[in-house]
Amino acid sequence: MSTQSLKLFGAAIGSALLFAAAPVQAQTVLKLGHVLAKGSHYDVGATKFCEEIEKGTAGRYKCQVFPASALGGEREEIEAVQLGTQDLVLTSTGPVGNFVPEIKIVDVPFLFRDYDHARKVLDGAIGQDMLAKFPSHGLVALAWSENGFRHMTNNKRPIVSASDAAGLKMRTMENKVHMEGYRTFGILPTPMAFPEVFGALQQGVVDGQENPIPVILASKFSQVQKHLSLTGHVYSPALLLTSPRVWNKLSDADKVVFSNAAKASVVATRKKVNDDEANGIAQLEKDGMQVVKQVNGASFRDATKPAYANYAKEFGADKIAAIQAVK
Repeated sequence: MSTQSLKLFGAAIGSALLFAAAPVQAQTVLKLGHVLAKGSHYDVGATKFCEEIEKGTAGRYKCQVFPASALGGEREEIEAVQLGTQDLVLTSTGPVGNFVPEIKIVDVPFLFRDYDHARKVLDGAIGQDMLAKFPSHGLVALAWSENGFRHMTNNKRPIVSASDAAGLKMRTMENKVHMEGYRTFGILPTPMAFPEVFGALQQGVVDGQENPIPVILASKFSQVQKHLSLTGHVYSPALLLTSPRVWNKLSDADKVVFSNAAKASVVATRKKVNDDEANGIAQLEKDGMQVVKQVNGASFRDATKPAYANYAKEFGADKIAAIQAVK
């Protein structure tokens, strides 16, 4: 080998050794699950979160979104995050109260006046104090996200007043606060995991269900439900939750990235909810649903008065009043 060749060979070996000695930035891929279809408001929010953490950590962290109950129903996914076998979940609050009892209050019917009120409460001191309750229950809440105001659908008849709902077998979330309120309308609440709902409606196992417009759209319930009534009986928040196993491994700088990514996710989700609310009812009518746009809201509020007496005992009348007082 010539002197020149030896020099080149030596330089190549030196470069290889330097490269081998350089620290390799390992990439961590996180699993984020939710129960709604690809393209839904949850999916928009989940995708935005993943984009932001990948960008904010220069690719050291990225995440994979599993929509449409690919990792299970909401309760199963929350349990998996709590156990540390799943990294993140974007979930409605429906089943979360079974894990963090302090947040059940947000599921009280007619607690929130409108979207502006709900968002101010959750983004303000009351909502942030509730997020601080999660670590003691084995979960980390990154942000309040959104599902929307819930409305009733069914295959039997239009619902204009609370009495019209009486006797209907209605799928509900596994949520005692909801179920107690719905019984005051005369509904027969039938708790069921979300992945089972479409089939149960199709087969007539239940007469109807109740969900926000974005969920009704994303789940194509117009294919198996005839009547939609804009009852707006419950505002349904959502939560972006992660496992302490994930959170406790993050550096302080990466925790800021994750928190900021969660905020960006909420903005994207709420925008999608706004868009679906603005355009979705016309789409559902086009799909063949008969929509009652003006319901007798007073009849539903009057019906819930007995339930409110119990809610005051369970959650504290002062806490309910504090939420209602936010302007």
